[in-house]
Amino acid sequence: MTALITGASSGIGRDIARKLGKMGIRLIISGRDEERLEALRQEIGARQVKVITADISHRGECLRLYREASAYGVDILVNNAGFGLFGKFSVTELERELDMIDVNIGAVHILTKLFLRDFSARDKGYILNVASIAGFMPGPLMSTYYASKNYVVRLTEAIHEELRFQHSKVYIGAFCPGPVDTQFNSTAGVKFALRGISSEYAAECAVKGMFARKMLITPTLSVKAAIVASRFLPDSVVAFAARLVQSQKE
Repeated sequence: MTALITGASSGIGRDIARKLGKMGIRLIISGRDEERLEALRQEIGARQVKVITADISHRGECLRLYREASAYGVDILVNNAGFGLFGKFSVTELERELDMIDVNIGAVHILTKLFLRDFSARDKGYILNVASIAGFMPGPLMSTYYASKNYVVRLTEAIHEELRFQHSKVYIGAFCPGPVDTQFNSTAGVKFALRGISSEYAAECAVKGMFARKMLITPTLSVKAAIVASRFLPDSVVAFAARLVQSQKE
């Protein structure tokens, strides 16, 4: 088997690559930081890993990544690349938010569609979209990020139902963690008020849930409880609670 992992230079993506590598799966790791990707390649094993550097905030780079990766016969797609931005919507930087939409939504949409077509033709394959607990609620002070993860969750749920109705053997699921101790925090310009899980533990849960073919993968009971609560409470209450949590970030 061969897995393509985006955003593999650090955090959850890096540790998913390590986990899959230990399982003997061939890897195609992608991201913008070629030096970090090459270091990961050497760590896992140069013969087992292919590096494709790409800035998937650009549509053309997504298409190039698909073309180059497809030549190696991808069986698993992990859409992990993504980032956040903290601040009031009225003052956050527009260009940064548009980049976020292109990565968190655009790249996920493009790669999911293209690889899903290939997997459906073979009637096998795995697609794991890394979402977030943020995908189930509005997120004042991180509004664009939360909205982007809502897109990922709902897209994944819709495709899952299409595949189920077709009796397809192709898997698609969403990994929905809460806070994770990764480079994401510094990129978003936040410090979580709640203690996060390690990226190693997150990766282990994500891979285990994917091979168990779970549609929604949650790593902790507190995240699962928060998702359930968000579905029963009024959106106004959930938004208020989310703003209180976000306001504790620095």
